[in-house]
Amino acid sequence: MTLKVILDSNFLFVPSKFRVDIFEELTNLLSQRCTPILLSPTRKELLKIAEKGSPKMRRHASLALKLAEKCEVVPVEQGCEETHDDVIVRVASEWRCPVATNDGALRKRLRNISVPVIYLRQMSRLEMEGSV
Repeated sequence: MTLKVILDSNFLFVPSKFRVDIFEELTNLLSQRCTPILLSPTRKELLKIAEKGSPKMRRHASLALKLAEKCEVVPVEQGCEETHDDVIVRVASEWRCPVATNDGALRKRLRNISVPVIYLRQMSRLEMEGSV
């Protein structure tokens, strides 16, 4: 069985910003095969950045969308009042699966509900808070 890992949009920027192969590093960190999950609202957020962000962010988002092709895109409803982060927190707590993100506020929210968080450390390797 493979472990599902929900990826936040900023985590998909890691390869283009820091030259780290996130998929290989996830497998090494978790010592097992994992299925990277991209929630539909996160994909929508990347498409929006790729279209309307600053030139630098558009480039990062375009590369992130290419990487997203390696992920399983899961359609998820996003409520009117829900942010992308709210959706990630809701789904991660329902599925009890780790989330890969570099967003400090999101990491704290996930830690508070005991969801394992994977993040980039020292711009060179992945680390996990909590256990799977």
